[in-house]
Amino acid sequence: MSPEIGHLVEQAGPYVSAAVSVYGAAVLSRAEDAALDAAVEGTAGVGRRILELVWRQRDERSRAALESAVDEAAEDPDDSDAAAALRQQIKRALREDAELTREVAGLLPATGTVTVNVSGTRAIGAQHIGVASSGDHATVHPPQQ
Repeated sequence: MSPEIGHLVEQAGPYVSAAVSVYGAAVLSRAEDAALDAAVEGTAGVGRRILELVWRQRDERSRAALESAVDEAAEDPDDSDAAAALRQQIKRALREDAELTREVAGLLPATGTVTVNVSGTRAIGAQHIGVASSGDHATVHPPQQ
């Protein structure tokens, strides 16, 4: 397996997990629900599109294996073994199809992209930070050398 495919599968994991959590086993159904897609266009929407691409590129036997992996992951979203089995199905598909690999890569944010969602009173979001304080009457002392 090329490092690129391993990285893509790792990067796609949270998107695929979100899609399975939102859509359940129906994530592979051919009928698209436009209203639901609009509501979950973010992470779950990307995950659904990844699974749809993989589904379209598979033969009947491979589709059955992908469907089984999605069903198991949907039954218990916290089961790391089921999530790993689903990632393995995606990895197989990417290894077999260079065009699919390019399409999936195109759906994912560029490497190095950081997204931070912050909410709530005194919430702090940062990628690189030295000192952050959001409490009342905080005292920050420089490190001693």
